[in-house]
Amino acid sequence: MPIYCDESGGIGTGVMTFAAVHMDEGDAHALLHRFRQITGLRGELKGSRIDLIERGLIAELFEKHHGFAHIAVIRRAGIGLLTSQSRTLDLDIYAHLLDAAIDAVLPRTGGCAEVVIDDGRYDPAILGRVRRSVSDSLGQWGSARLSDSHMSAGVQIADVIANSAFNIAIDSERAERIRRIWQPLFDAGRVVMDEVTMP
Repeated sequence: MPIYCDESGGIGTGVMTFAAVHMDEGDAHALLHRFRQITGLRGELKGSRIDLIERGLIAELFEKHHGFAHIAVIRRAGIGLLTSQSRTLDLDIYAHLLDAAIDAVLPRTGGCAEVVIDDGRYDPAILGRVRRSVSDSLGQWGSARLSDSHMSAGVQIADVIANSAFNIAIDSERAERIRRIWQPLFDAGRVVMDEVTMP
């Protein structure tokens, strides 16, 4: 099964979150199709554009379709002096979160995975280097590719989960209600949030 990846926030906001979603491609398409049927959504599913009821529907469908997600979270306070002085700070943090989230999910795959990364955040050449780095780390046990998020149901689901985690991490005005939506999946170990640091 693929691992779908997307991020939310950025170090400028004080928090960045990165979600790695492990689910069957058919289940991801079925989830998004059912969500569209119920809500009438046209266009891309984005966590920043849906209301709490729609977010609750995503959580319900995610459980029904056997999804698992690991979310790596970093706060500005978790970034050490060495990292903070980097000329490529945002990208370094993004790559660190990607590695942390994927490493946590890989044991569920049996050691073989296709990693699908949203191509929207950075210049294609930069993201290409990230993709190659992931592919190199997977070696013969997997591959990594970039995907335009509106073409990938799994990446859109990862976007919603990363955005939900971002709201919780920054304690937004919707944070407590969003936490309650996802709490059954947190309790079941189907969605895991871990905070990470960098030196």
